[in-house]
Amino acid sequence: MTETIKKKISESKGARWTALIIVSFTMMWGYFLTDALSPLMTMLEQDPNAGWSSSEFGLFNSAYSWFNVYLFLLVLGGIVLDKKGVRFTGVVTCILMLAGALIKYYAVQYIAPDAGTVFGIRTQVFVACLGYAIFAVGTENCCTTISKVIAKWFQGKEMAMALGIQVAVARLGTAAALIFCPMIAKNFSVSAPLLLSAILLGIGLLAYLVFCVMDRQYDAEVALEQQSDDDTFKVSDLKLIITNRGFWLIALLCLMFYSAVFPFMKYATSLMENKYGVSSSLAGLIPSLIPFGNLIMTPLFGGIYDKKGKGATIMIIGSILLILVHVLFALPILNYWWFAAFVMIVLGVAFSLVPSAMWPSVPKIIPMKLLGSAYALIFWVQNIGLGLVPLFIGKVLDNYCKVGTRLVDGIEVTQYNYTLPMCIFALFGVAALLLALRLKAVDRKEGYGLEEPNIK
Repeated sequence: MTETIKKKISESKGARWTALIIVSFTMMWGYFLTDALSPLMTMLEQDPNAGWSSSEFGLFNSAYSWFNVYLFLLVLGGIVLDKKGVRFTGVVTCILMLAGALIKYYAVQYIAPDAGTVFGIRTQVFVACLGYAIFAVGTENCCTTISKVIAKWFQGKEMAMALGIQVAVARLGTAAALIFCPMIAKNFSVSAPLLLSAILLGIGLLAYLVFCVMDRQYDAEVALEQQSDDDTFKVSDLKLIITNRGFWLIALLCLMFYSAVFPFMKYATSLMENKYGVSSSLAGLIPSLIPFGNLIMTPLFGGIYDKKGKGATIMIIGSILLILVHVLFALPILNYWWFAAFVMIVLGVAFSLVPSAMWPSVPKIIPMKLLGSAYALIFWVQNIGLGLVPLFIGKVLDNYCKVGTRLVDGIEVTQYNYTLPMCIFALFGVAALLLALRLKAVDRKEGYGLEEPNIK
């Protein structure tokens, strides 16, 4: 009986999987808002209450990194996470996500498109960018927090599968945004998906508070055990991250891989409309195949990594598939919706392979006490791409890819040729592959154990 009482709550399979479901549910609504406007590029262009150009759409998406990258708030958030813990950091980040959602909604709903400019940017677009930047501070730091939650609760257990499930559930938020936001915008207003996002984020905050109760019990039980000074976070220990070659290879791989995926998804709906002739109300359905594929494939590949290992090899295979996808999208062949759907499914496989191995590899090379800072620094590097690449692609489309006009619901909108942007995304895939190959070589030399199973 005494043995049962002293047993950690994380040793209960039901408790740790319940914790995983709760935090994944919270993160899912963060991903929903991240892509709430992604499938609405054409609608934002033709809506008289918005009238956004592709450059403004690219600027809006680049705002995701304004505060995280240029003010280093993501790095600072990781330090706060390691100092203050997952409960405090998680609640604060949920509040920031909710605040950003409300600001975005206010901008698109209540600020007129001709209401002057701020720093040369139309006021409506600028305030929407500001809201997105605040939301991004919350969601990216929430990602690092939840990654540490899972590493904490699943250490020595099904960590890769758990991280894979969290990623998969979060991607459901992306899928829901791509599928339902065009329908909601068409039937109500282009700002309606943002209001729905704010409501869902409020529910996510309440869910995270439930997790906090569980985590408090976990920490109370751990506190009964002897804790070594080696387990205490010190800022000076950050040098262990900065001087680690394997860490930087993973961070740069993350930058290149996600630069070829997330920014692509911002324009994927427009690609479906312009190259494959899919209607604006249905074009988001094909990119939504990626998150639905993640739901099955990411936990599957994570389970393989847990039991069989081969983490670096999995990342190499995923990078090769990523290159193939963007080359197929760039080629002027088979411009049919079914071919686009097939290629999206392949991208879904690639997008399952790399994250299922990359995120669980970080705890193998970085101590638990520094894990929040490590994940935060990786997310900071990743956000450089998430900020600059959409802006760059928007400029490329505006300056080099206009090939005429087309009618959408009787309104004339710009027609784009996406060959050049797809070639750019393919080059990011090539860089990811080279980094994955180098990571495997360094792992052999340093003995990180990336090719070894996670379950002990």
